Amino acid sequence: MADTVLLEATARDRAGKGAARAVRREGRVPAVIYGDKKDPQTISLGYQELMKQVQTGRFLSTLVDIQVGGEKIRAIPRDIQFDPVRDFLVHVDFLRLGKGARIAVNVPCNFINQEESPGIRRGGVLNVVRFEIEVYCPADSIPEEFTIDLDGLDIGDGVHISAVALPEGVEPTISDRDFTICTIAAPAGLTEAEEAGEEDEEGLEAGEVPTVAEDEAADAEGTAEE
Repeated sequence: MADTVLLEATARDRAGKGAARAVRREGRVPAVIYGDKKDPQTISLGYQELMKQVQTGRFLSTLVDIQVGGEKIRAIPRDIQFDPVRDFLVHVDFLRLGKGARIAVNVPCNFINQEESPGIRRGGVLNVVRFEIEVYCPADSIPEEFTIDLDGLDIGDGVHISAVALPEGVEPTISDRDFTICTIAAPAGLTEAEEAGEEDEEGLEAGEVPTVAEDEAADAEGTAEE
């Protein structure tokens, strides 16, 4: 299960663009907590503290406890907004989580044992179809990652969701098919050679390549003309 992160926040009395700009001038990030059938709550968080969590690359699948005054609110980030020009953090939305809540969340994949894959050792390439898998799970039991084992995979082999051991209570949001997570693809050189071989075979079947007898007849005609 992924660790829970504690974030220190300050309540905001006012909402709106003007109030948000004032918060940013103080070096803080405006944010809102919504959900669980309660009124939205506007807060602000320290920029550096928040940015540290965002830069982990897993912030949107991280469970957080937001400390606002004497209250601690369990939540999960749902949206991060950046300034389109200066590329700094300008706003965050958090979803408040009640007791026993279940949520949909993207969990990253960790691909291991590439050196144990015969296909990769022969020059094959790991083709990742899904770097993350969206699952439906209890809010307090979000997996940190899914381990995808490449041991024994040859060129043309792949890993599907049915091969991944999911913790109890965790299920993929896509349930109507056994979707692919990754494959071991043939290297470009091998693919081109196979295509060339197929073209040669097609040429032989169509009679496009001369036989030995036809070659000898062509040589004889050339000698006579000389």
